[in-house]
Amino acid sequence: MIQSEALAASTNISHGFFTRDGGTSTGIYAGRNCGLGSDDLRAHVIENRGRTADDLNVPRDHLLTVHQIHSPTIVVVTAPWAEGAAPKGDALVTATPGIGLGILTADCTPILFADPTAGIIGAAHAGWKGAIGGVLEATVEAMLELGAERDQIISSIGPTISQTNYEVGPEFEQQFIARAAGNTAYFIPSAREGHFQFDLPGFVADRLSALGVGKVENTGLCTYADPDRFFSFRRTTHAGEPDYGRQISAIALRNA
Repeated sequence: MIQSEALAASTNISHGFFTRDGGTSTGIYAGRNCGLGSDDLRAHVIENRGRTADDLNVPRDHLLTVHQIHSPTIVVVTAPWAEGAAPKGDALVTATPGIGLGILTADCTPILFADPTAGIIGAAHAGWKGAIGGVLEATVEAMLELGAERDQIISSIGPTISQTNYEVGPEFEQQFIARAAGNTAYFIPSAREGHFQFDLPGFVADRLSALGVGKVENTGLCTYADPDRFFSFRRTTHAGEPDYGRQISAIALRNA
C-alpha cells in the first residue's frame, strides 16, 4: 500500500492507498480487487476486502464502503452496518475508533482526511461530478460538525487519473467554465481538435486548499499509466475489456 507521509506520522491513524498487490482475484481483476460492483467472483472480493481490513488492523466486518453515486452525500458512521446494507453516498466520516472507512476508485480521486488531535477521520470519492458538486466541502463540514478543527485537518489525494491521460470533449470543459471562468486553468488542448486534457487531481487539490485545511498532500500517481499497480476504467474502456476492478483507499482510528 501507498501511504501519506503526514498521516503515517500520526500514531492514532492507520491508513493506506491500496494497490492491486496482495489480492486473490485473477484475470482482468488480477490482484486486490475490492469492488463488489464488479463481475469478479464475490468470494475473491470479500477476501481482498478482508485482507485490507487486516492491514488496517480493524475487524473484517468493520471495513465499510458506501454505494458510490458521484454525489456530495456524506455518511456519518457510528457503527458497522450489515452486509448488503451500505447506504448511498460518496464520503464517510467518523469519530469512532476501530472502524475502517473505504473508498473505491478506478480513475476517480480518493481523498483520505484526518484531524489526529480531535480523532476525526474521513474518506471521499471525487470523480469530476463529485468534485465540482461539493463532496470535498461537504466532507470537511461533516468533520467540523464532529469536532475537527479546520486548520488541523490533513487531506491526502491518492492515485487518480492524470491530466496526461484524461481527454475530454468541449461540452465537458464548458460545464466547468460555466461554474467559474478560472476553471480554464485545469484544461489544456489535446492532440484531438476541440478536445482537452483535464487536470482532475489539480482541481481537487485546489478545492481542498481553498477550504483552508491544514495540509493538502498529493501522491501524484496516475491510475491509467500504471496497470501493474492500479485498475483504470478508462484504460479498460480503451482496451475493449468487459469489466474492471476497483482499488480501495482506507483509513481508521486506532483503538486506544
